[in-house]
Amino acid sequence: MTGPAEPARTVVLLAKAPVAGRVKTRLHSAFAPRDAALLARASLEDTISAISSTSAAHRVVALDGDPGPWLPPGFDVVAQPSGDLGVRLGAAFRAVLDRPGHSPALLVGMDTPQLGRHLGAADFAGADAVLGLTDDGGYWAIGLRNADDRVFDGVPMSTDRTGAAQLRRLRDLGLRVRLLPRLRDVDVPADARAVALDAPGTRFAAAWRRLADDGAAP
Repeated sequence: MTGPAEPARTVVLLAKAPVAGRVKTRLHSAFAPRDAALLARASLEDTISAISSTSAAHRVVALDGDPGPWLPPGFDVVAQPSGDLGVRLGAAFRAVLDRPGHSPALLVGMDTPQLGRHLGAADFAGADAVLGLTDDGGYWAIGLRNADDRVFDGVPMSTDRTGAAQLRRLRDLGLRVRLLPRLRDVDVPADARAVALDAPGTRFAAAWRRLADDGAAP
């Protein structure tokens, strides 16, 4: 018999403001910078909507850039520091987990607009950490009970072995890890098409279809 589920009390979105030329640059091989930014904004809005539908008591955006009309009320905003991804992840967890009543915390990125139907799987019951791996070898979500910069020490970021290295690091620290469903990140044009077709009801899919109808999507 399993015990009651324990959802995240805090959900953090690590995000970059959807400014043309600054986001989704790996899509530029097939999309104009403006169109890549439109897809990024749609993905961001899908992610925010999914977070808003959770039972989390606290919702936070760790943001690179300035908030825009895509950010609804009900989200706290903290600035991302300079540094590599590991530094920024550690800072985001410190920003929330140093506050009483914010643990456990789940952090997600803005590259998986289809995550809505999977957030409910982020159950901390019996676990110290959760991790959602991606098809390209990275991860789309990581959750912790306690802020600990050692979690990200030595983990190579943005490679095809990041997810495996992160999982190994969590376990090396003696943490009990629950794995979340595996998802596909939107990084390159083929990802955008695959995710749009897999999650046709999302804002991201609608944006991709509009670009396809205009001949701007491969």
